[in-house]
Amino acid sequence: MTLASPPELIIRKREGGKLSDDEIRGWIDAYVRGDIPDYQMAAMAMAIFFQGMTPQETAALTMAMRDSGQVIDLDGIDAIKVDKHSTGGVGDKVSLCLAPIVAACGVPVPMVAGRGLGHTGGTLDKLEAIPGFRCDLSTKAFVKQVETIGCAIFGQTAQIAPADRQLYALRDVTGTIESIPLITGSILSKKLAEGIDALVMDIKVGQGAFMRTTESARELARSIVRTGKVAGKKVSVLLTRMDAPLGRTVGNAIETKEAFEVLHGGGPEDLVECTLALGAEMLRLGGVEKTEAKARARMQAVIADGSAVALMEKVVKAQGGDPRVVAEPDRLVIAPKKVVVKAPKAGYVAGIDAREIGLAGVDLGAGRTRSDQDVDHAVSIVIDAKPGEKVAAGDPLATLFVHDRRKAKAPAQRVAEAFRVTSRRPTIEPLVIETIRR
Repeated sequence: MTLASPPELIIRKREGGKLSDDEIRGWIDAYVRGDIPDYQMAAMAMAIFFQGMTPQETAALTMAMRDSGQVIDLDGIDAIKVDKHSTGGVGDKVSLCLAPIVAACGVPVPMVAGRGLGHTGGTLDKLEAIPGFRCDLSTKAFVKQVETIGCAIFGQTAQIAPADRQLYALRDVTGTIESIPLITGSILSKKLAEGIDALVMDIKVGQGAFMRTTESARELARSIVRTGKVAGKKVSVLLTRMDAPLGRTVGNAIETKEAFEVLHGGGPEDLVECTLALGAEMLRLGGVEKTEAKARARMQAVIADGSAVALMEKVVKAQGGDPRVVAEPDRLVIAPKKVVVKAPKAGYVAGIDAREIGLAGVDLGAGRTRSDQDVDHAVSIVIDAKPGEKVAAGDPLATLFVHDRRKAKAPAQRVAEAFRVTSRRPTIEPLVIETIRR
């Protein structure tokens, strides 16, 4: 079969036409080989950005990106393998407590995680706050760890969905990030390459999230579920709020510490709720519990009896880290100097701009604006007053932990402006907006 030339395919998509499965696969294969240059890929991405793709085209794109590299074989594990993925948010450290809890309940969790970029943090950066922890597992070590421990968390290798690595970097600099088909292909190509049987997605919604509106989040959720079904996988999506930071910490070591507190039965209410809601869906898809109530009870049990802590200790040790930090989170190093942001007046915290808090964290060095930047694991922001809480004038709203107070002036001002204090107590909406399974 003779395929159309790259310019012909770009023009057809630009004019709203459809591409066949073979044309999409041929395009992706040629791009990875280097036969299609970045400028033609950028033109195609922009055409897709404006014209979209049909469900069939989106599925074909996802499968082609998955097959552009290695697909890990976990068929030797006689259980339903379930992963979780979040679109990212400020203070989102859920994976660090969710993965060991679910694995302790008997559901294997193979997890390919990412790094932070922009105002959102990354799971790998948080894990690397643990002394010695390695995220660069080989495929063989990854498979063995899932088989023996039930959980492994590592970074995307050059062999996993290389088309996504190339295309994502290009989209980042060509203004084509916010495309539902391209987002779907990016997320699922990596996840399907892990060898999973099921996936639970956490799509954050709000001013601190990638998806600002519930409507756009629903559109992405349905695309993810539909494409996952074509690939023969079970997929559920939870839409959760991300207007204020999740939990009370923003940073790397400090978020890891807070996640481990959840494993000990503590942690902020919203972080615990997000963890249990996602975990219940993972246990349901994993086939170990049929109802949310029983799934939540099972997770609470492995927290209470120490099984979740013990499993995370095994994960940390297996990946070269110091397992003592799981039982003793205070071992994690936090920057020593404090800068306190105080309430300008008495009232209630009506809102916290999560995006501004995240950007303040980046200003401190906790995040990155380029993928090649290092992060400072020790600097952090603690939210002292969450939305709905009452404060008096001069009470702490947030505390910045820094190495040099002089360099914290601008980030502290940014944090101060992110808080909104009013005389009337606000209504706090439920964290989970809805669950989408089809």
